[in-house]
Amino acid sequence: MEQLQAGQYYTLPIDRLTAPGAYLKYEEQDVLLPNRYIPKDAKAGDEVSVFIYHDSEGRLIATTDKPHAAVGELAFMKVAMLADHGAFLDWGLQKDLLLPRSQQRNPPRVGQELLVYVYRDEESGRVAATEWYDDYVKGDTSLLQDKQEVDILAVRKTPLGYAVIFNNAYEGLIHNADAVMGMKPGQQLKGFIKQIREDGKIDLVPGKPGYQKIEGEAGRILELLKANNGMLPYNDKSHPDEIYSYFGMSKKAFKMAVGALYKQRLIELLPGGMKVVGGG
Repeated sequence: MEQLQAGQYYTLPIDRLTAPGAYLKYEEQDVLLPNRYIPKDAKAGDEVSVFIYHDSEGRLIATTDKPHAAVGELAFMKVAMLADHGAFLDWGLQKDLLLPRSQQRNPPRVGQELLVYVYRDEESGRVAATEWYDDYVKGDTSLLQDKQEVDILAVRKTPLGYAVIFNNAYEGLIHNADAVMGMKPGQQLKGFIKQIREDGKIDLVPGKPGYQKIEGEAGRILELLKANNGMLPYNDKSHPDEIYSYFGMSKKAFKMAVGALYKQRLIELLPGGMKVVGGG
């Protein structure tokens, strides 16, 4: 019989409502969902999406709160408290997550944000964090493809751009020319694989691949133009900070989108900006 596993999500039916909360059913197991998490007007038979973890007494318990990361995921977490056997991280739940001393790169400080991988100890079933996430980042890129859409986590700034981890499994780089303004470590964003190099290194770009990306951002520009009487004081000579502040996109993406609109004869370029063809 399969057992409930701490550190992951389940959708479970309510078996019965009691004074301390709702008991959810999984195979032959019951797990408590405390009263404060029970959806309004919930009744026996209703299904609830929950996250399972161990409470302070070591019992499995359910919550509708979402942690910063589940088992198999990476996230930046703040050090909440230090203890002899490790550090406790703000996990986004009632109970903090243990970062064992053996899983620390350097002695942490309270308030420090650390990039950690969440794992489950196979023997105890307990969930913990490790800074040695390199062990879980895959080296085999044979299943990846150019233009594949991915989930990106920015890790650190480098001279070339931003080192990132994507799909909780691979390392990559967003070059400075492709980075969005205001990027910072810990930021999560959607993107796609720009290219997989011969040496196995992977370049990524925020947003959507190919013409689909241009269409989405071009559409946003058109909407803003029409909302401003068909004219805006921005063009390819505008400062990148001004473009990002107003449009929420990099100058490179802006120029691609404007170029697409111009080629479709939807806009006219002016010395001091642009306007919709026909006045909008």
